[in-house]
Amino acid sequence: MRAAIEQRKCISVVATETRPALQGARLTCFELKNDGISVTLIADSMVGYAMQKGLVNKVIVGADRVTKFGHTFNKIGTYQIAVLAQRHNIPFYVAAPRSTFDFDTNFEDVIIEERSLNEMVMINRKRIAPKGINVLNPAFDMTPPELITAIITEKGLLLPPFEESIDKFCES
Repeated sequence: MRAAIEQRKCISVVATETRPALQGARLTCFELKNDGISVTLIADSMVGYAMQKGLVNKVIVGADRVTKFGHTFNKIGTYQIAVLAQRHNIPFYVAAPRSTFDFDTNFEDVIIEERSLNEMVMINRKRIAPKGINVLNPAFDMTPPELITAIITEKGLLLPPFEESIDKFCES
């Protein structure tokens, strides 16, 4: 986003709140506002609405890990954004530095962290859900390469087929 502003591009960002810890509301919005970049905060569940209303013309997400075939692991909810982007013909980009790439692990072998149930059933140490319920709280999800338009790296864009472009990127 900063690079786009430096190139004098007129951009605005729609940021998701990023449940359960609200990093999008607390951190992403803070950083964008601090850099003078226009930002609109929406709830995670509003992504489809925003896309349907034409409020989004491209998606850029980060990544915690990218495998050698382009399977991308990021904060939970990224996969559903990619699916919605495909549905609405919106390009879906992953921004990932080289340090994020895992050239040795197959996507099937990545273990998804399961977070504490308290993140889901408590707000400010006050219980909001009944005791005794089951909670599913994965921290990350996997976006398959066929949903990704390109991967943005410090050395440029990686394009499909990702196995080839990631191999070349790895060699450089």
